Amino acid sequence: MEMRNLFVVLGPTAVGKTEISLRLAEEFGGEIVSADSRLIYRGMDIATAKPTRAEQARVPHHLIDVVAPDEELTLAEYQQRAYAAIDDIFARGKIPFLVGGTGLYIRAVVEGYHIPRVPPNPARRAELAQLPASELYARLQALDAEIAQTILPTNTRRMIRALEVIEATGAKMSAQQTRRPPPFRVTQIGLTLPRPLLYARVDARIDKMIEKGLVDEVRGLVARGYAFTLPSMTGLGYREIGAYVRGEISLDDAVKLLKSNTRKFIRHQANWFRPSDPRIHWFDLSVQDYAAIREFVRQTLKR
Repeated sequence: MEMRNLFVVLGPTAVGKTEISLRLAEEFGGEIVSADSRLIYRGMDIATAKPTRAEQARVPHHLIDVVAPDEELTLAEYQQRAYAAIDDIFARGKIPFLVGGTGLYIRAVVEGYHIPRVPPNPARRAELAQLPASELYARLQALDAEIAQTILPTNTRRMIRALEVIEATGAKMSAQQTRRPPPFRVTQIGLTLPRPLLYARVDARIDKMIEKGLVDEVRGLVARGYAFTLPSMTGLGYREIGAYVRGEISLDDAVKLLKSNTRKFIRHQANWFRPSDPRIHWFDLSVQDYAAIREFVRQTLKR
């Protein structure tokens, strides 16, 4: 049986994953499976840097626009959908490219996490939501330091979910995430840039988001009834511009805050994507170009 190959294109926000993965998928007969926890939401396009309609038309995309902003997609549900998409791509003789910057999504797929299937407890979630993020994070660190290390201290949704699982099962969430590698060969391609260049790309991209109408996008979401307290609306871009829309800060300050928070997020992503990880083949886009990545993929497929 011919070896089935899953290629993963990963790296920090704004490094250039979209264009590289599009070119690879076009050249090698592939399709893209998103591994970005922000691209799952319909109607949230600008702040998430969602591939445009034209980009999505170049090759088929999967797991984009799958839930409304007030709906939830658990990690277990994401993993199930991702495996289904990958199997479908293989069945049609194509090559799947798993693309994104959400480390937990990527690991759930490539390492085959067995994820605790604890049903949501709305009452307990409401209680935990009353606590400040700092207290949630301290509590999670005390109960499961390993899981806490993988979650941003500002990501209340994930902290509450982790605490929910721990309390319901009486065991660390990290201990429950056993692994069974999937039945295909996984090749991980990491894209990187020196931090000054990456931060400059972030700043330019955020300025472009404002030009494209990010403020109107946020206002439109609120007008459709999506509250600022929703997990989707507390993500990068929506949180900061939301503060401006509510009259709490100026637009200039909101943009500065978004740029600062995006840099912090990039540093958090580095906890997932480490240069020392032998499973990731890194390409520094300041000194290597698409041709080097294409040749690497071509040689991998020959093996």
